[in-house]
Amino acid sequence: MFENAGTTNLEQLGEFGLIDHLTKSVELTQETTDKGIGDDAAVLDFSGKKTLVSTDLLLEGIHFDLRYVPLKHLGYKAVQVNLSDIYAMNGMASQITFSIGLSSKFPLDAVEELYAGALLACRKYGVDLVGGDTSASAQGLVISVTSIGYAKETDVTYRNGAQEGDLICVSGDLGGAYVGLQLLEREKRIFLENPNIQPDLEGKDYIVERQLKPEARKDIVQLLASLDVKPTAMIDVSDGLASEVLHICRESEKGCRLYEEKIPIDPMTYDTAREFGLDPTVCALSGGEDYELLFTARQSDYEKLKSQPDISIIGHITEVSAGRELISKSGNVHPIKAQGWNAFG
Repeated sequence: MFENAGTTNLEQLGEFGLIDHLTKSVELTQETTDKGIGDDAAVLDFSGKKTLVSTDLLLEGIHFDLRYVPLKHLGYKAVQVNLSDIYAMNGMASQITFSIGLSSKFPLDAVEELYAGALLACRKYGVDLVGGDTSASAQGLVISVTSIGYAKETDVTYRNGAQEGDLICVSGDLGGAYVGLQLLEREKRIFLENPNIQPDLEGKDYIVERQLKPEARKDIVQLLASLDVKPTAMIDVSDGLASEVLHICRESEKGCRLYEEKIPIDPMTYDTAREFGLDPTVCALSGGEDYELLFTARQSDYEKLKSQPDISIIGHITEVSAGRELISKSGNVHPIKAQGWNAFG
């Protein structure tokens, strides 16, 4: 993959030379950043707000495949999936650290592409890159991102606050990232069988981008604040809708009712899932990596939420004894089961 990527060897730069090279274009924009890269630790000042911290680890061969994931997209996605955790707490992300472990097979140009994607995400979301680490890796590319953010104490939203009667809402649409992954995996298999055949992704840009270049939903946090809606519970959809709604139910000690006909699925996701012989609803429930925000809200907020084009009301919270159920389009009742991503499965 890296035959024409460049000739500069990482050993020539060394660890500190590489860090200096990659971070020379880093600009700090957050008022909460007192000191960024260049000392033993970053210095942040949140002026009495609650500090939010989250870390994600991405491993080559487990979380991504470099045969079809461009390095710039990978750097961008690594940041986005981490920022999503801050927004899922109803907070604002302000800083990240970005650490990589990589082998000598990567020329400098390839590492620059990875870093360029990370910095693009930082600039787009107004986040400062304030530190990180680099290391040699014998097991392929490793990326670790820590995101830092803040929120007023009264705004922080946990998974355990859902109450009986609350609306269950989700942003955007679901299942696209999973179906996009199926498409990329199919094209990879075809390419491995015959390298002369070019990938056929014609007309599938949306679902491919949902997989390769997800967007964290900072805009939904801002929208809810503008509507004066404080979610009672919230989580991001990284492992599939079913898994995430069960997390909220377990943490809140409640049941739920979801309605299949209310689950938002993009037409391209729906049609492509059918092409693969997949049930689009199952893709939405169990696919994962959509990084939308799933949240519960009080019934009294219904009028504020019902007309928002990027928010779907898909069910409601019940008492725990009522179970955790999905009502199908035909009216049948099914228990909700988490069948999404299992890190050790």
